[in-house]
Amino acid sequence: MLRKTLHTGFLVFLVCGTLQSQSVEDILNQKLQEETRPEYTLATFKAGRIINGHSAETTEKGDLLFIIGHRFGTLNSGFYNFFGLDDATTRLGLDYGITDRINAGIGRSTYQKTWDGFMKYKILRQGTGPSTYPITLTLVIGADLLTYKDPASEIKYTFVNRLSYVTQLLAARKFGPRFSLQLSPTFIHKNLVQRRIDQNNIFAMGSGARFKLSNRVSLNAEYYYLLPGQTATDYMNSFSLGVDLETGGHVFQLHLTNSRSMIERGFISETSGNWLDEDIHFGFNITRNFGLQKYR
Repeated sequence: MLRKTLHTGFLVFLVCGTLQSQSVEDILNQKLQEETRPEYTLATFKAGRIINGHSAETTEKGDLLFIIGHRFGTLNSGFYNFFGLDDATTRLGLDYGITDRINAGIGRSTYQKTWDGFMKYKILRQGTGPSTYPITLTLVIGADLLTYKDPASEIKYTFVNRLSYVTQLLAARKFGPRFSLQLSPTFIHKNLVQRRIDQNNIFAMGSGARFKLSNRVSLNAEYYYLLPGQTATDYMNSFSLGVDLETGGHVFQLHLTNSRSMIERGFISETSGNWLDEDIHFGFNITRNFGLQKYR
């Protein structure tokens, strides 16, 4: 009887030891998987636009963004025009997340009655762990169609004449929890230019920065340097300062800019405002996020 009891106890000890070793092994495997799982950097910028130009951020899969962009007239227009509030340029846009890394967007602007569309692909993602990189790299390819008809012009523009194209490679990095920086080399092609001095092919270098003040407030700056000799001398480099306010499903972006247009062809190659002359526009972007997959 004693021998049988000892055998039973020994078997129970072996079984418990085996179960315990399996449990420890499972914990170690789980920990190893967690350590090798990539952690991607989030919120390099709070919206798909820094101010006028694209940020390296992409919309999540199944999310639809409705974007209202507004630029008032110049502040130096005086009290008669209520410092620009009597005159405004608007853009309505929709951005959709096909995947977490591929977006498509379309918009309509009152600036020269322009339609625009773009595709956005996040090539590299900043983060730690395997399959991550020290920067986020995003490709943007877009086109716009100018539909404005000048009654004083005798030129009849064809559909192809009215098209312009843009390609951008957005390289962004988040340096810690507060500061982010982006470089945006840009190429623009216009099928038809307005003046002989203007070039069909235009190269520019953009830059943008974000400094986080709190969980819901950040300061933004954006500058596009237009390489000399490509446009008329009365065009200026686009420079903008702004603040982002996040409130749940909305992002409010308030800013001052010398650019009136909100499409790349316009604010990069056709900005006429001069900060030194107080030729500045107050404007805002309002972004509303609709998570369409959540409603299925």
